[in-house]
Amino acid sequence: MHAAVKACREPGEEARLGSAQIDVGHADLGKSKLVRPAVNLSQQRATIQDLSIDPHPPILGSRSVHWRDEAACAATARVLAGRPALRDAIVELRGPLGAGKTSFVRHLLHALGVQGHVKSPTYAVMEPYELPGGDVWHFDFFRFDDPQEWQDAGFRDVYASRGLKIAEWPEKAAGLLPAPDLSVAIAIGDDDSRAASFLAHTARGLELLP
Repeated sequence: MHAAVKACREPGEEARLGSAQIDVGHADLGKSKLVRPAVNLSQQRATIQDLSIDPHPPILGSRSVHWRDEAACAATARVLAGRPALRDAIVELRGPLGAGKTSFVRHLLHALGVQGHVKSPTYAVMEPYELPGGDVWHFDFFRFDDPQEWQDAGFRDVYASRGLKIAEWPEKAAGLLPAPDLSVAIAIGDDDSRAASFLAHTARGLELLP
């Protein structure tokens, strides 16, 4: 398996970035150093299997991207933000603790027009955003453990409405979430770089591949 995250923080604490670091993604996590050599394709394929991505719905297309630093992560987020099909898409992010899921979402939301600090919905589970291009909902199901909350909190209605839905830790809400258009599996390389695999599950998802 890939190298573990070297440090942990209390929930909500931010990881500060240096010139050779990438913000590691989850509010519970610390920071991990960034670097140079690329993660090879065999490592990426193994990572997808390790993450146990549900093969249903089927994968219609895929694209793998290597992030050597945070700038590369942000560049991919800008590409995705420019896709018209993203407006009403359902996007899921998978990966181990510290992989960089929240970091990617933050870059994506900023590219879509969100101003200022992007708060992780670690405790609230959902953070909504009203943007000129359409509504966006950012979910983090890391602490989701009560299926009744799905109904009580109105998450079913949110997913049935127009707008972009982005979910971290979708496996924590297995059986409740509708099928995604795009899954993003982020892996930590042995050198602490990142390998991101974008998997399209629908025609819309194919339009979103970076």
